[in-house]
Amino acid sequence: MGTAVTGSVTFANGFARDVPEMAVPWRAEPFPDARLVVLNEPLARELGFDPAFLRTPEGVKLLCGAALGDGAVPVAQAYAGHQFGGYSPRLGDGRALLLGDVADAHGDRRDIHLKGSGPTPFARAGDGFAALGPMLREYLISEAMHALGIPSTRSLAVIATGATVYRETALPGAMLVRVASSHLRVGSFQYAAATRDPDLLVRLVRHAIDRHHPELAEADNPPLALFEAVRDAQAALVAQWMLVGFVHGVMNTDNMTISGETIDYGPCAFMEAFDPGAVYSSIDVDGRYAYGNQPSIAAWSLARLAETLLPVFDEDRSQALALAQQALDAFGPRYSAAWTAGFLAKLGLGAGADEDLTTSLIGDLLSLLRADHVDHTSFFRALGEAARGRPEPVRRLFLDLGAIDAWIERWRGLGPDASAMDAVNPVYIPRNHLVEEALTAATDGDLGPFERLLDAVSTPYVERAGFERYAEPAPQDFGAYRTFCGT
Repeated sequence: MGTAVTGSVTFANGFARDVPEMAVPWRAEPFPDARLVVLNEPLARELGFDPAFLRTPEGVKLLCGAALGDGAVPVAQAYAGHQFGGYSPRLGDGRALLLGDVADAHGDRRDIHLKGSGPTPFARAGDGFAALGPMLREYLISEAMHALGIPSTRSLAVIATGATVYRETALPGAMLVRVASSHLRVGSFQYAAATRDPDLLVRLVRHAIDRHHPELAEADNPPLALFEAVRDAQAALVAQWMLVGFVHGVMNTDNMTISGETIDYGPCAFMEAFDPGAVYSSIDVDGRYAYGNQPSIAAWSLARLAETLLPVFDEDRSQALALAQQALDAFGPRYSAAWTAGFLAKLGLGAGADEDLTTSLIGDLLSLLRADHVDHTSFFRALGEAARGRPEPVRRLFLDLGAIDAWIERWRGLGPDASAMDAVNPVYIPRNHLVEEALTAATDGDLGPFERLLDAVSTPYVERAGFERYAEPAPQDFGAYRTFCGT
């Protein structure tokens, strides 16, 4: 529709320009009754959009792909992936479209992407649509993750399409407008490698470097340097997930980004009672993606990425394998370092604390949390009070009082910093019972619970009067929690 539609925002199409073989031009399904449900105004401004315009009928048309902004050429992206360990050579955006990329207020390129925009050639017999509840879930949890300081795709808007989608029941249809540093995934490289077109793989590597790490273009071995950057980003990301008790639920290789941003908030949840075996996905029957398995799954997925890059690491396959193995071997130490540093921060202890003492202290604490099924988030927040000499909020969470008293005494002997703990241990997370309450109400037309929960998790580290229920674990009768992919 031109500049009159987008104001000062102009779309570029870097992905489709650089790797056209992986970009299928397509248009969103028309939704004549589309209406805006929620708009992320600060993010809109950061991207150069006028929120007031986006709330108009023309703005809604732009958001749902019915009207195209300056330079926008929507495409469905091709990628492959291992799903629960099984390889699928052709996945792709079955119900999504990349409108293009825009420059944000910092000059960084950000993808504008639609989810639930109708079937594409990659739809694989799916209807291509999305329901309101899952789209609001992604908006809520992605914004909570961002507020927690964890790299994440963002949510610009949720739009009710006016259509009905059918899952177990008839549900109101919706579309999410997602924002990401890019939508490049491990699965993107798997797709390129499977074509056996060496030029395509080279161009995809060059595109990823240009998008995320332009300084690596001058490295001695740019593809290897890119892999090492992805490895480090994923080590840091998964450590952050573990530290807040986040369970992604579907760590397929098509859901591991090159940028190191969390993507795809389908069957995800925040762990309440500490349990390394916690699984919330209805389809993860073997616990492949359980909370405690997430670091090893990240390493496994990085190995799949390394396999795709062997031809560009070195022409000599044996040398390429040696380079890949050396780079992969560094994942474990980097993850452990990130996790340990983060855990010490949660305990209010600096990096200078005695390593043997802190290793024992951490191990003993994890055993206590698991044995007494202690709420992960409540414990660490209450521990700040124990650092101030008020241990009762912590003691109330445990059955074995002697054990936790002895642990607190050892820990306090190391001089924890209570204020520093409050800055990294959230009061509010998207607790599962509150998420379900909000999504159920929203599906019935009441956005009030969703808006209040979003308000709480948008400032997760600041305790506020009137928000007490958002800091409380689920009631006993909430039962086992299961989430679904929403497709």
